[in-house]
Amino acid sequence: MTNLSRRCLLALGVAILLPACGTPGTATTAASAYFPPAGDWARRSPEQLGLDPAALAAAVQYAQSHETTRALDFSDQEATFGTRLGSMPTKRARTNGLVIYKGYVVAEFGDTQFVDPTYSVAKSMLATVAGVAVRDGRLGVDEPVARRVNDGGYATSHNAQVTWKQHLQQESEWEGSMWGKNGDFVGKTEFGAGERKPRALKAPGGFYEYNDVRINRFALSLLRVFEQPVPEVFQEQVMDPIGASSTWKWVPYHNSYVELKGKQAPSVSGGTRWGGGMWINSWDMARFGYLWLRGGAWNGRQIVPPAYVQAALTPSEHGPDYGYLWWLNTKGKNLPGLPPNAYAALGAGQNTILVSPDHDLVIVWRWHAGNPAEFATRVIAAIRK
Repeated sequence: MTNLSRRCLLALGVAILLPACGTPGTATTAASAYFPPAGDWARRSPEQLGLDPAALAAAVQYAQSHETTRALDFSDQEATFGTRLGSMPTKRARTNGLVIYKGYVVAEFGDTQFVDPTYSVAKSMLATVAGVAVRDGRLGVDEPVARRVNDGGYATSHNAQVTWKQHLQQESEWEGSMWGKNGDFVGKTEFGAGERKPRALKAPGGFYEYNDVRINRFALSLLRVFEQPVPEVFQEQVMDPIGASSTWKWVPYHNSYVELKGKQAPSVSGGTRWGGGMWINSWDMARFGYLWLRGGAWNGRQIVPPAYVQAALTPSEHGPDYGYLWWLNTKGKNLPGLPPNAYAALGAGQNTILVSPDHDLVIVWRWHAGNPAEFATRVIAAIRK
């Protein structure tokens, strides 16, 4: 690395990734890839992996200079999303993030250890829990949910048609209320800036709508098929195997508890629209994204079935280039300038995990303004051909 590059990185507050012993591998298959052990993640300098250090520093500078306008103390939470049902932190971190290239950390900026709500990134985590359920034979995505869940939530003739796949693609049109919020999203007090005008309900599978009430119903249904709280499943089956920290927590609403085996069990949400949700640091988000980059496998263990991963990254019929609770780019519109197979977990704020398989790249960018592709395209431009 040149002295000029070092000075640029230091001036930007970017961790300088000095050369390490050994030669980094270049294979991109899960079988031969590097997987970070718990509590550590190997770093490589940009030059070791064929990146232009000055261009990478410029990309990070861009990310650092595009912070969200969301209030640091979450004082805009209720105006934006409506009456809260769960707790919120007293403050958030400033914009921060990580760049993982060919499995190694090549850039870090901001307070990446800060545990923050990640909003609808939790939806992609729910999709992963569903993948574990498919792996274990607890559900089939094309089955009606009512075949395995009998708690009254699918008792009507309309809701009885809803399949797991329709929940995963946000095309369920499930009708009802969850935890005091009605699925129609009508009313500023309850739904803040996200309130919607009344509309006629469609048949399940015939219409896409981004709808947190229905996702919360989906989360409760996952609890039912596992007969275990979703956070416990996520920890045991996903986060512990990938070496995540113990700092993350999936916070339920104050009233989202159900009886399970004679005890009260929390049912969690797919976001932080009404408080609660997944609170996590950037490193654990990066591990989660890296699991998906590696096709649902981690160091020889297939956590999510390959066929499920492929289906999850296939666009739904009615959605805006949307898979199983993942945002896709097959039409080149959601992540402009990135390959068609790039995809992202997106949360309000904005909080992003972006994956570009063509570039062996995972980017975590938190509390940012603008489309995450703006940062990613700058990182990719640093890759020397």
